[in-house]
Amino acid sequence: MAERPRGRPRSFDRDAALDRAMRTFWERGYEGASVAELTRVMGIGAPSMYAAFGDKRALFEECVSAYGERYGGFVARALAEEPTAREAVARALREAAAEYTAPGRPRGCMIISAAVNYPDAAEDVAERLRVRRAGSVRAFENRIREDVEAGRLPAGTDARGLARFVATVVQGMSQQARDGADRETLETVADLALRAWPSAP
Repeated sequence: MAERPRGRPRSFDRDAALDRAMRTFWERGYEGASVAELTRVMGIGAPSMYAAFGDKRALFEECVSAYGERYGGFVARALAEEPTAREAVARALREAAAEYTAPGRPRGCMIISAAVNYPDAAEDVAERLRVRRAGSVRAFENRIREDVEAGRLPAGTDARGLARFVATVVQGMSQQARDGADRETLETVADLALRAWPSAP
């Protein structure tokens, strides 16, 4: 006689529930998304949420990781695949314009928009998001330094300042998308930002 499986199997689609939670955090931020709302949109009860994902912080962390894998990897791909820092930044900004205004999902960048209005109790959540954003700035800076060392950019280029400028543009594009800017408008912002790029020596 076959042994009966132990425990009650999950009666919901975990990936679908995670996606719905991610979109809620994306729209409302960490603090703005209550456990009651999360369980409602996920279609499960609080006990099932805690059993499958852990507490709200653990669920948020998993949502951030899922966002990075599904939607947020375009910057890293551009930096890895384009031959120069300028081309990588140009591609990243163009793709940001498309990603941040894509129909059928929340606007802007979750890593940026989920990071506002944190009470002291959620400071660790905000810090993890700051670390992720700082990692993007370092990635831009490292790629710019490579081009300076290779002679593709002037020797006096402020790699750190230029990287922060690019990150500021990306963050601003995210907020503009949330405020209703369309893809064409953000592409214009990207084109204008690239005019500040140092000329090749």
